[in-house]
Amino acid sequence: MENKITFKALALTNEIDLNKIAIQCGIPKKYTWEQPLILRNKTLEKIYRTKLEDDLQQVMIFSFGSAVFVNHARSDQIKVCLNFIQTFEPEIDLVNVNRYSDDYSLHIGEIDRINLTDEYVVVKEYEYFFPELISTVLAKSVALERTEEQLGVIQDSLEHMIDRLEKGKLRIGNKELAQTTAKVVRHEYNTLAYIMILDKPELTWTHSSASEFYDKMVDFFELNDRYKILKSKTDILYHILEGFSNISHSIRGLFVEWIVVILIVIEVLLTLLQILGWLPSH
Repeated sequence: MENKITFKALALTNEIDLNKIAIQCGIPKKYTWEQPLILRNKTLEKIYRTKLEDDLQQVMIFSFGSAVFVNHARSDQIKVCLNFIQTFEPEIDLVNVNRYSDDYSLHIGEIDRINLTDEYVVVKEYEYFFPELISTVLAKSVALERTEEQLGVIQDSLEHMIDRLEKGKLRIGNKELAQTTAKVVRHEYNTLAYIMILDKPELTWTHSSASEFYDKMVDFFELNDRYKILKSKTDILYHILEGFSNISHSIRGLFVEWIVVILIVIEVLLTLLQILGWLPSH
């Protein structure tokens, strides 16, 4: 057993269809949304067209758009695998693939208890569940980083709408309002529903030590806190959009009321003109 295992996590897109990749790789398994697709051994050798450097070398692909490369010292192999994944998800931007990434490592050392840092974790003895649990936390972390930036873009667009409101430009088009609302809904779906921050891997259900290790990793990477912040910000965005919608509806209602008033005034004027004989009566 090596004393160090490396991890490279990348947030590639919003969603990856694991079953398409599994079929292509000849893996006879139907994947559900909470299970990662793990490529290893012969499957990876077929993709790389070469022998693997060690038995722990593997790639974990998650349905919420992240991939984690375990014990991949060669960047060319990572590139080959990313190109392979892109054939199933063409929207993946390989040019900026490292934009949302994290490098981490697992060390085995003579310690009394787990030592967690920003760059590595040290444990006393190796357990088979370490690679998958570490990969899961890293995958969720970089996916959150991606959605946090996307939320910033949505907030910027709302700030422009608020600036216009402050300048007295009250009219907000239905199309603009609908597009912004759609962005918020998509953000909430990608973040709150799909990354599944609060859900724990299957391994933690049957192994108490795995559950304890996973909880420590989640706490250290502040996944739950970041989730709550995103949830809170998303709720605020909905509240702001509701305010814009109310203003927009009020303006339209006021416009209709003025039209009704104008029509009544015209009707009264026509009636007076008829009474005065200036217009022929019906």
